[in-house]
Amino acid sequence: MKRLAILFTCLSLVGVVSARERGEDKTGRLTGSFETNSIYYVEDNKTAAIVPEDNFGSNNYLKLDYYRGKFSAGVQMEGYLPVLQGYPTNLSKVGLTNYYASWVDDSFSITAGTYYEQFGSGLLFRSYEDRTLGMNSALMGARFTYNYKDILGVKAIWGMPRLGMEFSDTQVRGGDISFAISNLAGWTKTLFAIEGSVLNRYEVISADLKEEGGKPTSTGFSGRVNFEHKGFIVKAEYIDAGERHYPNGGYDGVNDPRIDLIKNGNAQLIEVGYSGHGLGVNVTARRLEYMDMPIVYRNTSTANALNYIPALTAQYSYLLTNLNPYIVQPSTMLGSYCGPGEIGGQVDIYYNVARRTKLGGKRGMKLGLNYSTYYSLVKDRSAKANNLLWQSVNFTLEKQFTRKFKLNFLYSFQEYNDSHGVNNYTWKSNIFVADMLYKWTPTISTRLELQYLYSKHDKKDWMAALAEVNFAPNWSIFASDMYNHGQTKIHYYNAGVSYTKSRTRIQLSYGRNRAGVVCSGGVCRNIPAYTGANLMITTSF
Repeated sequence: MKRLAILFTCLSLVGVVSARERGEDKTGRLTGSFETNSIYYVEDNKTAAIVPEDNFGSNNYLKLDYYRGKFSAGVQMEGYLPVLQGYPTNLSKVGLTNYYASWVDDSFSITAGTYYEQFGSGLLFRSYEDRTLGMNSALMGARFTYNYKDILGVKAIWGMPRLGMEFSDTQVRGGDISFAISNLAGWTKTLFAIEGSVLNRYEVISADLKEEGGKPTSTGFSGRVNFEHKGFIVKAEYIDAGERHYPNGGYDGVNDPRIDLIKNGNAQLIEVGYSGHGLGVNVTARRLEYMDMPIVYRNTSTANALNYIPALTAQYSYLLTNLNPYIVQPSTMLGSYCGPGEIGGQVDIYYNVARRTKLGGKRGMKLGLNYSTYYSLVKDRSAKANNLLWQSVNFTLEKQFTRKFKLNFLYSFQEYNDSHGVNNYTWKSNIFVADMLYKWTPTISTRLELQYLYSKHDKKDWMAALAEVNFAPNWSIFASDMYNHGQTKIHYYNAGVSYTKSRTRIQLSYGRNRAGVVCSGGVCRNIPAYTGANLMITTSF
């Protein structure tokens, strides 16, 4: 009853505020959003699903923002009643987690309280929220930004990163500067900018770590170059992340977990691309070495990160393509194995075949090709590749055959190393997906996904199907099944219905979910197997 009362109160507050504050007047404008994701877990002997003590989990978020002229302020309340299985366990109970006040002028801004920020690509520093991962690393402190005629941009930050429901004692201080030479020179068709960042991190460390040479502070630097001209882009970034501390599990002949290894983190990133005349080509290369940047040392939470390292691979949205997604290896510390990081990259090509051509036909066609590969590093301060971590080849085709029928086809070859580079064996899979959409009327459509995975490794072959019926603009009904007929003979089924009205969406479903990982942009968390009913509500005003 207590959970229901809290949930009802949040929903009521959203409704009252929405009714009173529509539109903007002399008193300002209030906006907000509410989100709930609740699961009732049930026993499932086939998957050995983990069931919490009271069979229930619920993640809830209420966000309110007030704007008046150049001033804004906001709060965020979160409630975990309790937290859903697989999310960081330091998310618990109900609390006011974020709050801020900000003043934004034409050329500068000042923020006090909680805020999110990013330097460059995020490899050196990024504070952000991702509710899919249970990630929220907002800084509690102050930020100042200044922009001079789009030529010179400056940011200065100070704060304590959030970890779980509290703000850590770790202090982060830094600055970022961007100098647009092209704007200074008055170039209208070319962008050329030089950028740089510095980040200082301070955390009180143990006396044992100090004796081993550890320092409470570490300072990292980033240098970047951005160039764009007539569809061509070149971006390069170098990061010296400063010292990293790693718990010693037997490396270098020492077997004392209280003594940390001191390593220097660094990364290099380069991106070259072209877009024009229906063709797009993008080539990205990256090397990482000891780029784990925790908020608090010796904390294993997936939310314990000061930076953001995306997986520069094809991002998938289908069931079977995400069975074993690539997980970035900023370093590998397993047992007595110490791996410094990874090196690799990707090539992404797409082409719009023109209409009324032999290949494109009446309505044209879109083709895509993606190749990515990553290897572990042989040793520190080396660019020599060791064991293969990941390799994939993806071909996509998107074709509107008639006004009513559209097909998306995907072939994906994936090869991945389940030992994260400790060993050199890999698993290979070939995945085929046909995604078909048919519009019966302007408001009624059906979508059918047929998927097949062929593999001689792991659990071998899989098949999957999803059927969806949409009654625009409000209702949608769906059902899916993912079946491992190669080894386990288990069906992972799911069915549900969703209703959308204006800015509110309600979805109710029931199904069986396999154990694995869920990823968002390359950052992943482990999820246990579970079976149950899932209620999701999102609304904004």
